Amino acid sequence: MKLASVRQRLPDWKNALLALASAVLLILAFPDFEYWPLAWIALVPLMWAVERVKDSAAKAFVLGWIFGTAFFFGTCWWLTFAPITYAGFPAILAYGLFFFVAAAAGIFPALFAAVLAKLLNRFGSIAILAAPFIWVFTEFLRYWVTGNNWNALGYSQAFVIPAGVSSLHLANIGGIYLTSFSNASSSVLAYLAMDWIVPSVISRTPFEYKYELPLKISFWFVTVSVFALILTAPRAQSTNVMPKTKIIAIQPNVPMSGLTYAKWQELRQRHVQLAETALAKLNEQRATNNEQPTTVIFPESPMNFEYETDPETRRFIDSFASRHNVSVLFNSAEPDATNGKVFNSAVMVSPAGREVAQYDKIYLLPFGEAVPFPLEGLLPGFVGNFSYGREYDLLPLGDAKAGVMICFESHFGQLSRRYVADGADVIIEMTNDGYLGPTPVLRQHLASAVFRAVETNRPVLRVTNVGLTAYINEKGAVLDAAPVYQEDTRIWSVSKSDGSQTFYVRYGDWFAWLCSAVTLVLLILSFSRREISVLSANSA
Repeated sequence: MKLASVRQRLPDWKNALLALASAVLLILAFPDFEYWPLAWIALVPLMWAVERVKDSAAKAFVLGWIFGTAFFFGTCWWLTFAPITYAGFPAILAYGLFFFVAAAAGIFPALFAAVLAKLLNRFGSIAILAAPFIWVFTEFLRYWVTGNNWNALGYSQAFVIPAGVSSLHLANIGGIYLTSFSNASSSVLAYLAMDWIVPSVISRTPFEYKYELPLKISFWFVTVSVFALILTAPRAQSTNVMPKTKIIAIQPNVPMSGLTYAKWQELRQRHVQLAETALAKLNEQRATNNEQPTTVIFPESPMNFEYETDPETRRFIDSFASRHNVSVLFNSAEPDATNGKVFNSAVMVSPAGREVAQYDKIYLLPFGEAVPFPLEGLLPGFVGNFSYGREYDLLPLGDAKAGVMICFESHFGQLSRRYVADGADVIIEMTNDGYLGPTPVLRQHLASAVFRAVETNRPVLRVTNVGLTAYINEKGAVLDAAPVYQEDTRIWSVSKSDGSQTFYVRYGDWFAWLCSAVTLVLLILSFSRREISVLSANSA
């Protein structure tokens, strides 16, 4: 009896295939495939499947879960690379464990499908226009529940060409969520267009056919609105004014294992040699009367510097900075006097050979760098057990100021917008994706930095251990990228901005909150016992 009850709540194989088709389309829109136009239509099969089971929110939930699990497994499988390569996990075990992670993340698209089915069942076919609002709501919910929103729908548009007519630029108004909304809206438009070609796609009651004209008017209204936003969204203008500061970015390609102390010293010296080669090249380009402040940036890597507690390391870096008259920015484990732990920090040493600034990482990687409450103390972190930073410190770059994002932090729009609101002229990302191998994570992580640049109208200087080291301008264009898994250096210029702030910097995730409010109001109305006026008229 119970088995029969469960079967009644499961969708048939045809609808399951539709959900899987949506997942495949969306997987192909993300790195390493990057067929980004597919994100404009990827949700169509899923919405069609939900329409077919709209009488059962449970069946719709399962369809959304199938879609979400397949999508996250297909785009984030690289999480298995580290346990297989460095911990010796059998591949079948690593992928098996990751399936449960993907399945947990799949709950959020499942909620999207269930809510959409409920609204379609309650309000009829016109409720399909609520799909973009519901999608953003569930993405925003995933962020708040899990602490990240990796591969949100909008991130598929990070590398769109030509960028001038892409929905990427909507991010400086409403962040990543407005871009996700535009992509979900395009799927709705494609869905409605398909229904006009094949009228049986949407199963309407005779009563609903009376509202065909309002549905078509809504179709054109959404179409015009989406494209108007894309075409009229303010494009970032160059904010650079003189004087400029030179940046030397070091990509050292430090290996992830086998770091003996002798090897560590050798690699540290190699950092300096790479920097000195770049400095020599820079000095050849300079006029004798045109000295510019210079900052050398080392990325996050397995080489754990301990500037405060290791006198030999401190002397080494101070000597390099003063000898070459440069500032040095590097990643370091710095002590937290309040609890005996350490911070994952970015430390800047001035040309005078002394520390002048320090930023302590605020957004630590859950279960990697810190174990979230209430499991703290019960489980170890995979990388360490760091203290959470508490200050949004800005670092000097000549006349300009910089905010720093350390690795995972590039995923948090509220961090970069806080920096810019506090006066940052440029954002620096220091990261190491080496533990995850030459996999799609490299470009998926880069996509986050692209959106942080567009959201804030500030360049992002991405300095990495194995790649992708690159300069990302205010329009989101990825420039001067270094080859991955190779030693390399890059020389860039930055300067003080004009101080302007985008709508997103001023108001943050206002659009995601709006979509959440719209979704919750519609959901509450869908559970109301009282019929809405049009349905009451029909029953009369």
